[in-house]
Amino acid sequence: MMVVTAHPDDEAGNFGGSLRRYAERGVETCVVCLTPGQAATHRGSARDDQELATMRRREFAASCEILKVSRGIVLDYPDGKLHRQDLYRAVCDLTLLVRQFRPNVMLTFGSEGGVTAHTDHSMAGVFATLAFQWAGRSNRFPDQIGEHTSPHRTQKLYYSTTDFTLPGRQPITFPPATAVIDIGDGLETKIAAFKAHNTQAPLWPIFEGNVRQRGRVEMFHLAAAVKPMSCEMETDLFAGIDENL
Repeated sequence: MMVVTAHPDDEAGNFGGSLRRYAERGVETCVVCLTPGQAATHRGSARDDQELATMRRREFAASCEILKVSRGIVLDYPDGKLHRQDLYRAVCDLTLLVRQFRPNVMLTFGSEGGVTAHTDHSMAGVFATLAFQWAGRSNRFPDQIGEHTSPHRTQKLYYSTTDFTLPGRQPITFPPATAVIDIGDGLETKIAAFKAHNTQAPLWPIFEGNVRQRGRVEMFHLAAAVKPMSCEMETDLFAGIDENL
């Protein structure tokens, strides 16, 4: 399972319960974070953007360890400016990682940008969606294809979604939930992983209040699937996955 996010702490805040649940089932997991979060409002003791990026990379690694993530990757795109980046380059980078990791399931944000409607979240979802589609096509980034890298079709793509909004924000239109994942005690692990991001300590109470309101579930929208299917409510992101594909 591969998760594509924008900032350190997204992996815990939006996907942490599912990452931990599937890791405990023996699923190999990978999180790709497009930026090191160097433009964050909350900066801990960092004296400049470079120092903050270094601190947040360490926090991301600590969070991934709590969530039992098999492989955590932080790329070097500029925080707060993903909408200004070259789309072809960003999708190229993600497509290569998809072809190398070869996930069965991908998780990312919808175009609305998640509950915060952050522009970076929106763009992470756009880039990941194109990488999901293009990684399986031999005529997309053919220079990547060789002895050790070949096209790969990920079987399912999900967008994180929810059933509540934050007060005082611009309007958000969420994709409807088609999968509700019971994360059980993973809620506490998810909160602990978020709190591994010490520079973001001012956000801890807000985050914890929101996720406890949401309960012991994470919600997703099935955006695409290799096998044609009608949309029915799922309780397992790996439902229908063919290990032989």
